Amino acid sequence: MKKREQCILSPEEIPYYWYNVKADLPFTLDPILHPGTNQPAKPEDLKPIFPDGLIEQEFTLQREVPIPEAIRDEYAVYRPSPLVHATRLEEYLDTPAKIYFKDESVSPCGSHKVNTALAQAYFNKREGIEKLVTETGAGQWGSALAYAGKKFGLTVEVYMVRVSYLTKPARQQMMHLFGAEVYPSPSERTEHGRAVLETDPNCNGSLGMAITDAVEVTVKSKNAKYSLGSVLDHVLLHQTVIGQEVKKQLKKMNVKPDILVACVGGGSNFGGFVLPFIPDRLKDPHLEIIASEPEACPSLMKGEFRYDFGDTGHLTPLLKMCTLGSDFLPPPIHAGGLRYHGASPIVSRLVAEKYVRPDDLAQDEILQAAQIFSLTEGIIPAPESAHAIATVIKEAKKCKANREPKTIVFNLSGHGHLDLASYDFIAKINGNSK
Repeated sequence: MKKREQCILSPEEIPYYWYNVKADLPFTLDPILHPGTNQPAKPEDLKPIFPDGLIEQEFTLQREVPIPEAIRDEYAVYRPSPLVHATRLEEYLDTPAKIYFKDESVSPCGSHKVNTALAQAYFNKREGIEKLVTETGAGQWGSALAYAGKKFGLTVEVYMVRVSYLTKPARQQMMHLFGAEVYPSPSERTEHGRAVLETDPNCNGSLGMAITDAVEVTVKSKNAKYSLGSVLDHVLLHQTVIGQEVKKQLKKMNVKPDILVACVGGGSNFGGFVLPFIPDRLKDPHLEIIASEPEACPSLMKGEFRYDFGDTGHLTPLLKMCTLGSDFLPPPIHAGGLRYHGASPIVSRLVAEKYVRPDDLAQDEILQAAQIFSLTEGIIPAPESAHAIATVIKEAKKCKANREPKTIVFNLSGHGHLDLASYDFIAKINGNSK
């Protein structure tokens, strides 16, 4: 048995800035459009829902955006996170490939989402905001924002996709632990939610619906702002602490990656993991970057690259992205964090420009990958992260068939300790459990 190797950086090596890939892209991203005029949105157009600090980050082309010391102090609770050599997974697969994973499951809420939650809570608090309103799919984002809100003294109200609300009570309990209020979406508390439920009382909900609920509540609330856990540029910006750490760790381990893999719903963990490597990809086309998504909601693989609303109720600005349509209602797959109809404009454009290759995966393949990883590496992955693991296993098997000793690095975006009921739910659907 090979010795398990991991690289852990010192607290002093937590990044001092967020990396803005827009400064280095060989193309200009399409602008956000105002939903009323279909004209490019101006920073002031976003003021009803976001604080000035985050709006500035959304529009900036500055390469290095300083991380305030108060946020770095909170990052130090769990960062830097380890980069682990998955030797037991390699041996199980009998592959010549070398496999490494960035372990974001060590955060207080068990996922990468805390990286941007702390930043968003900080900038809202700095501007005197008292309340944050948000949506959540599987509950990782809601948990992270509840934690961050408590850290910076803000109240938090969460609208959770109904099918996840019903199947993941532990996520609700975590949000309650941190003082947040949690409601199922579509919600009886909003005009949009009531309209949906009148048509379909048993609606499972979607992230698009939950976003509409949250935005509607925000604009009707006093001294409140909306907080988004993925998709937008400033969210991916905050997550680049992941990829920056990975680059340092690979250098210390004298490892050069051939393949980078992460799962994609809206694109936050994927963007945070791979964007610091985009300058390397621009110089070296042999560096493969793969985005793993569910075949039940394949926005990158089968969506149209066009302008679309970020929510079902058409309250948000329009984004140029890979989309299945804002009215798309995904099936109740177990990876609730990937049930979004669109994807980050940055990630979508990288796919359109062929710098990123999407990979869509079937439920049974994902479930099997999660079980293999749990038994070999001793970590139960989040259902979302299991998508990346399934892709890694596919690529490692290709390496074996082709006798290619490639190095694969992936992002373990979170653990699945609070998702066991959902694993059991999908196993029953697939006939793997009584």
